[in-house]
Amino acid sequence: MNYTNLTPEAAKNEHAKLINEYSELKAKGLKLDMSRGKPGKAQLDITMGMMNTLSADADCTAENGFDCRNYGLLDGIPEAKRLFAELLGLKESRIIVAGNSSLNLMYDAVARAMLYGVVGSKKPWSGYDKIKFLCPVPGYDRHFAICQSLGIEMVNIPMTEDGPDMDLVEKLAGEDESIKGIWCVPKFSNPGGIVYSDETVKRFGALKTAAKDFRIFWDNAYAVHDFDLDSPVKLLDIFAEAEKNGNLDKIFYFASTSKISFPGSGVAIMAASEDNLAQIKKVLTIQTIGFDKLNMLRHVRYFKDANGVFDKMREHAKILKPKFEIVLDTLKRELGGLGIASWTEPKGGYFISLDVYNGCAKRVYELMCELGVTLTTAGATFPYGKDPDDKNIRIAPTFPPNDELTLASEILCLCVKLAALEKIYKL
Repeated sequence: MNYTNLTPEAAKNEHAKLINEYSELKAKGLKLDMSRGKPGKAQLDITMGMMNTLSADADCTAENGFDCRNYGLLDGIPEAKRLFAELLGLKESRIIVAGNSSLNLMYDAVARAMLYGVVGSKKPWSGYDKIKFLCPVPGYDRHFAICQSLGIEMVNIPMTEDGPDMDLVEKLAGEDESIKGIWCVPKFSNPGGIVYSDETVKRFGALKTAAKDFRIFWDNAYAVHDFDLDSPVKLLDIFAEAEKNGNLDKIFYFASTSKISFPGSGVAIMAASEDNLAQIKKVLTIQTIGFDKLNMLRHVRYFKDANGVFDKMREHAKILKPKFEIVLDTLKRELGGLGIASWTEPKGGYFISLDVYNGCAKRVYELMCELGVTLTTAGATFPYGKDPDDKNIRIAPTFPPNDELTLASEILCLCVKLAALEKIYKL
């Protein structure tokens, strides 16, 4: 059955059947949450052994002799830099190890550019009448919130199967000096789960921009979050590509252990060229005397090296892959062939991107809320919360227990069907 070519009578009968199912569910008073990409309890339990790595009589000295209980060491302990360098293929000299939140580092990077500029700036970004950011869509709502809070105009860039539409990126960034940056989640993008192709990464590395102080915000949040770590999806090295083209200063790279160890108590990094870091550290010395080095030490002594991280991520994958299969199997079974929805099938990360029938995403969200199921707000995956086609919904399968996730997925499909029938046949 294809919902887009039903007879009026068939559409009415189908709608009536679905309304009955909806009413029965509404009477149950459900309370389910699949709104944000949070690890579930079973994932958080994986690294509880980290709590025992620093006891009251533990040696809290870093390998360079620094007492991690004290002030100082602005850019992090050397063994933490080495761990992230090995894990992500970065140079230790380009890494700052910080607190628990890469989002915090991204906000600070934009705010710092607004106040002080960046290497290559004529003046602080706030000194311009208007500045803009390119925003691949659908994308990460918190990236957009940073721009909106600081008065930065956002320009939509459609996502393709290979990453952002690079023809448009190159055209806009090459012509408009007021465009100062672009947000990128290059591996298992939020929400589509797309991995940037080699060609896309090469084009970012070679990007010519009108603004000399343009920055590529490379948020590699899901770098090691493959469902099959024995055959991981490879992402080309953005620093190597940028360096080939004299664009090294354009890269601001971010990552964290937020979905590796503990979201509230992980370790985040920023990586950039040595010239960028020199400028950043001058401001950081005013902002902080140093980040939580005991937490850095705890992570290094627990994981030991990159292989230690991968071992734990395999345990995460055993939990996450079945959750994604629950959602994807339900979407295929309930919506496949109806002509009213399409979705991504990621090989890792934390999200599935669902496109419903045009003009129906907000209605699906409303119907879900009425049944007690919380989704990410419709429109959140676009700047200013404005999805021009009102069709995209971000699905976050990770947090609910599997039985609740199964029910929530079935309810989602029911609501997608109802909204589509209402829209197409004015029911």
